[in-house]
Amino acid sequence: MKKSASAMAVLAIVVPLAACGGGDDETTTITLANVWDIDHPMSQAVDEVFTAQVEERSGGALQVDTFHGGTLGSEDELWDSVRNGSIDAAIIGSGMNQEYPTMLISDWPFLYRDLEHAQTVWTTSDVATDLAEDFHDQFSSTQVLAWGPNSARTFSSNRPLESVEDFAGQRIRMPGNPIHLEIAELFGANPQVIPLGDLFTALETGVVDGQDNGMVTLIGEALYEVQDYVYETNHITAVLPFVTNDHFLEELSPDHREIVREAAADTAAAAWQNYLDGIEHEVEFLEENGVTVTQPTEEEREQMIDRLAPLYEDLYDEHEWAEDLVHEIEAVE
Repeated sequence: MKKSASAMAVLAIVVPLAACGGGDDETTTITLANVWDIDHPMSQAVDEVFTAQVEERSGGALQVDTFHGGTLGSEDELWDSVRNGSIDAAIIGSGMNQEYPTMLISDWPFLYRDLEHAQTVWTTSDVATDLAEDFHDQFSSTQVLAWGPNSARTFSSNRPLESVEDFAGQRIRMPGNPIHLEIAELFGANPQVIPLGDLFTALETGVVDGQDNGMVTLIGEALYEVQDYVYETNHITAVLPFVTNDHFLEELSPDHREIVREAAADTAAAAWQNYLDGIEHEVEFLEENGVTVTQPTEEEREQMIDRLAPLYEDLYDEHEWAEDLVHEIEAVE
């Protein structure tokens, strides 16, 4: 994939900083990048946990050079850069989904009993370990060190949205992903694909009534200024793989490799907890700014799941691995 000129310029400066080899007496700089701003739970955990642990436990032999907010390129560019070794590590989203359809599982609706269940699945369960191993089998030049949280998607609208029936006829902006589009359709809404950068204006001018995103995005993009209702469905809880270049990792000494692995796992765990702890504050912020936030009842949640039965049937027919993986996730305590 062709990199942007700005990304190439920065990489030209950064890459020479990383020392080759990786013996304990050498200083090695780990170049780590993502596309999220510094307030995202995963970005905060990278700065507060990963960088601190790696540098302290290695006695300064490992240094972390972190670039947030897309400084080194788009999500697809970062994924490409980790694979070819231009950078050492990155926090990415779903850029590899077309090549690795199993990761589409993170876009499946109502996959978890609640957000704490999602946290357990992706931090301590065999599901997380097995998928990391399978990921390496698919992309031998990379390894997944941990699975962090993005955010749980909720619906918002400038029209009343406080029950399943309220979706009927509403024009809802959705990502251009077949799963997301079918969710809106099965709920009775009229899905529209609009770039995130154009979403505020589309909501402000009435091109669409609402949208689906995590509340962190609703706040970060100031969408709450043009939305009056949030239906806290938490219908999709996306994950962020913490990936590293395999050659870089294997060139480290065994002690340094273990430090990096443990710090990445602790980073993901901290990010999940920070995200969960922050949800209450997000709700408070939205309500203080005049947004009505409604949590679905258990009955309404079951109604939504029932409406999405055709989607699951299609996904099971399309992916032979899917039903077994869903059952594994459901069995995680």
